[in-house]
Amino acid sequence: MFKNFTTQKFSILFYLLRWTMVIIPVAIAVGSAVALFLALLGWAIHYRFAHPWLLYLLPLAGVVIHFLYRWYGASAEKGNNLIIDEIHRPGAGIPKRMAPLILITTVITHLFGGSAGREGTAVQIGGSLANWIGSLFKLNEANTRVVLTAGIAAGFGAVFGTPLAGAVFAMEVLTIGRIQYNALLPCLMAALIGDATVAAWGVQHTHYHINFTTTDQLIYGHHIPVNLWLLCKVVLASALFGLAAYTFAQCVHGVKRFTTAFIKTPWLIPVAGGVTIILLTLIIGRPDYLSLGVDAEYPGAVTIVSAFEQGGAHFFSWLWKLIYTAITLGTGFKGGEVTPLFYIGATLGNTLAGILNAPVSLFAALGFIAVFAGATNTPLACTLMGIELFGSEYALLFAVACFTAFYFSGDVGIYSSQRRLTQTLPKGEGSLGKGLW
Repeated sequence: MFKNFTTQKFSILFYLLRWTMVIIPVAIAVGSAVALFLALLGWAIHYRFAHPWLLYLLPLAGVVIHFLYRWYGASAEKGNNLIIDEIHRPGAGIPKRMAPLILITTVITHLFGGSAGREGTAVQIGGSLANWIGSLFKLNEANTRVVLTAGIAAGFGAVFGTPLAGAVFAMEVLTIGRIQYNALLPCLMAALIGDATVAAWGVQHTHYHINFTTTDQLIYGHHIPVNLWLLCKVVLASALFGLAAYTFAQCVHGVKRFTTAFIKTPWLIPVAGGVTIILLTLIIGRPDYLSLGVDAEYPGAVTIVSAFEQGGAHFFSWLWKLIYTAITLGTGFKGGEVTPLFYIGATLGNTLAGILNAPVSLFAALGFIAVFAGATNTPLACTLMGIELFGSEYALLFAVACFTAFYFSGDVGIYSSQRRLTQTLPKGEGSLGKGLW
C-alpha cells in the first residue's frame, strides 16, 4: 500500500512538472501577444476618435481584410471555430499565421470604425501560439487537445483580466453540457500566467462598479440572502437577456447567409457592410455604436461604462449595437463578439432597470454577463466572470441571470463548431440539451 501510494504521488508530481514546463512558455507568449494586441487596439480606437473621417474608408478596409485572408489566411478564416474543431478532432492543423493575421485585421477593423470585439482575436492568438509551442514539445493527440484548450484559457483570461472565468470558459465552450476536467489544471495555470503577463507589461483593464447593496429577507423566521421581489425582476430581465443573445446569434448568421446568397462577388460583401455602417451612423447622427464601445469618443457618449449609470444609455442602444455588430462580423470584418455582447447586455440592463424600477448598475452588470452566457452557452464561466469583475456579494444573482439567459437563448450560439452533449453520448443515454425551442 505504501509503495502504491508513493508511486501515485510521484505520478502526480511528474504530471504537474510536465504541464508546468509546457504551459509557462505558452501562457507567457500568449499574454505578451495579447498585451501587444490591447496596446495596438487602444491606439487604433483613439486614433479614429481624433480622425473621424477614417470611418469613410471602412469599405476599403474590408476589401483589404478580405484579400489578406484570401491570399494568406487559408483555413484561418474559420477563426475560433477552427480551434474548437481542432480540439474535437485533431488533424487539420492550425496555421502559424493565424495569430499575426487576426491581430492585424482586428486592429484594421477598429481603426476604421467596425463594430467588433477582441475576444475572438485573443482566443485565436492563444490557440495558434499554443499549437505551435505544443508542436515543439512533440505532444501526442490527447495532450495537443489539452494545450489548445489551455491556449484558449490564456487568451481569454488575459484579454479580460478574468483568469478563473477564462479557465472555465475554455473547458465549457467546447461541448454544451460537459466540462473537460482533464484540462482543468493546465487551463488554470495558463489563464493565471497569461493574465499576470499582461499586467507585467503594464496594460490596464477597465474597471466596473455596482452601486447597490443587496439585502436579505426574512421568510418564516429564516433569512435568505436576497430580496424575493428583486429576484423575480432578475429572472424576468434574464429571460429577455437570453432572447437578446438568441437574436444576436441569429442576426450574425443571417447576415452571413444573406450576403453570400445575394452578393456573388466576395470582395463586395465587406464593401456593402462598410457602406451600411456609414449610412447608419449618418442617419443616427452619433458614432456611439462603432468600434469596441468601452471608451467614450465624446462627453455623453453611450458606452459600456456609462450603462452602469442612470441615463447612461438610450432606450434602443442595445438594439443598435446588435445591428452594427451583426453587419460588421457578418460581412467579413474581424474581431470578436464578446465585448459587443457586453455592450448589448449592459445597455439592455440599463433600459430594463428603468422599466422594472430596479437598480441600474446591478442590472447593467447582470446584462453584461447574461447576454454573453446565452450567446456562448457558457453560464458557469460567465457567473465566475461576474464574481471576478463585480464582486462575490452578488454571486447568487449572477448565477440566476446567467443560467436563466442560457436556457432562454435557444440552441443557437455564436460558435457553430460548439458541440452538444447529445453529439457525444452513445445512443439512448439521454440528453442535457436546453430543449426550449
